[in-house]
Amino acid sequence: MGSRASTLLREEEIEEIKKETGFSHSQITRLYSRFTSLDKGENGTLSREDFQRIPELAINPLGDRIINAFFPEGEDQVNFRGFMRTLAHFRPIEDNEKNKDPTASEPLNSRTNKLLFAFRLYDLDRDDKISRDELLQVLRMMVGLNMFVSQVLRMMVGLNMFVSQVLRMMVGVNISDEQLGSIADRTIQEADQNGDNSISFNEFIKVLEKVDVEQKMSIRFLH
Repeated sequence: MGSRASTLLREEEIEEIKKETGFSHSQITRLYSRFTSLDKGENGTLSREDFQRIPELAINPLGDRIINAFFPEGEDQVNFRGFMRTLAHFRPIEDNEKNKDPTASEPLNSRTNKLLFAFRLYDLDRDDKISRDELLQVLRMMVGLNMFVSQVLRMMVGLNMFVSQVLRMMVGVNISDEQLGSIADRTIQEADQNGDNSISFNEFIKVLEKVDVEQKMSIRFLH
């Protein structure tokens, strides 16, 4: 599989992806091997069905939303470069990146871009705000699977400390739809600053200003 990756991925492509995503040469070739193993059609792209074969996504209540994040709107295939751009949101911020030239374009793994990725998991209709119904859908999916609260909180990417506290209190309790509605209402109420009964991206950032997004939204990719 490694030889397939090295022969099909050109050196100039690797250099372009390095500049765009911050991944190292070895990380890119390793992830290309993973990409080609998922590419059952061997056409250089992945479909949603290819992603659904990944066990961790298949059992994740937000699996479909995470998968959708890999696909530009209206597209049903993603190539390797697009695949890497999405994964780059989860690359840890290295020490030598924290003092980069402020005039340079913001890296895909910046705090703001990590938060934007999380925000879009909730913003189903892509209208740049999280409505009560969208938040309620997430809560219903999680509670419906009877997952342990610790797993629920990990999936929620720390949207709101209030939600975390309420879910902790409800360990072992069957949560009614009415109670979930109350959680959604309270979450919107605490985050909504302009009174439009939804959460904008700026309000989302404000809610999470004390949350360690770097720790919650980083994957240690092998070098």
